[in-house]
Amino acid sequence: MSNPLLDRLGAIPRLRVETNVLLSQYTRFGIGGPAAIYAETPDESSFIHALQETRLGPAPWVVIGSGTNLIVSDSGYKGTVLRFTAAGIRASGNQLHAEAGASLQLLVDASVERGLSRIHTMTGIPGTVGAAVYGNAGAYGHSISESVSSVRFFDGEEIRTIDNTACGFAYRESRFKRQKSWIIFSTTLDLEPGDAAALRTDADRILSTRNQKYPPDMKCAGSIFKNLLFAELPPTVQSEILPSVVREGKVPSAWFLEQVGAKGIRNGGIQVADYHANLIYNAGGGTAAELVAVIADLRARVRDRFHFSLEEEVQYVGFEN
Repeated sequence: MSNPLLDRLGAIPRLRVETNVLLSQYTRFGIGGPAAIYAETPDESSFIHALQETRLGPAPWVVIGSGTNLIVSDSGYKGTVLRFTAAGIRASGNQLHAEAGASLQLLVDASVERGLSRIHTMTGIPGTVGAAVYGNAGAYGHSISESVSSVRFFDGEEIRTIDNTACGFAYRESRFKRQKSWIIFSTTLDLEPGDAAALRTDADRILSTRNQKYPPDMKCAGSIFKNLLFAELPPTVQSEILPSVVREGKVPSAWFLEQVGAKGIRNGGIQVADYHANLIYNAGGGTAAELVAVIADLRARVRDRFHFSLEEEVQYVGFEN
């Protein structure tokens, strides 16, 4: 039977379109069923055309990056999955301009090579630049929001550019995360001059530490839950936390998870690391159902013990179907 949407997408230049594509190959967990339609392109006009065609129909649609922070349902996604894959990076003085599909690691390396400071602490964080802006990624005292000068995006009607303030950044949050129809195309970063050799030494040290905690071949999304701002915790909870636990005004979610015995929990192929309570990984043959069950169990344990809910950093795809 002919699929009108598939036919229309197939006619768009520079758009690669496939059906029944397993999304497990596009997630770091290596989990997820098939997408009814999968389409990707590095061309802005082709992407906008595909998005507009997709929005005409009743079926759902979603835009993904490299899937490092996604949990995709075992049953897959009944709608259309779109990816914008343009990955150019260029430099101008103390600025770096990166397209949304560029690897965050390549952007970090470009900054270090040019002796530009601030985002070097994000070395080893997997994913794309667009996703990093979307989720205000960060590590070791710095977030990408500190460096974003502007973001160019499609708002569903036209391409716009907004400055840092208009992005509405907060801890692991941005306006793009709240406005799902806004699709990031590129960003410009303002960075600070630094010593390239010193930055490389610091970045290599951070990467070594990160790789010990999150081995590159581990099927995980890094930390599952967001850390907590100490000032926003209930006073009764604050009173239980030693000052040494608080880092830059935040309390690691791992601390709360340790208190409720999260380390080493296993459900089928899904495992909580025995050395890090906020690290859940696919040890082999894991399913999305098992992963979601472990996350729900950990949230319930913390809620029962501390009377507040942890918030996931991961995003879910296909669970509404």
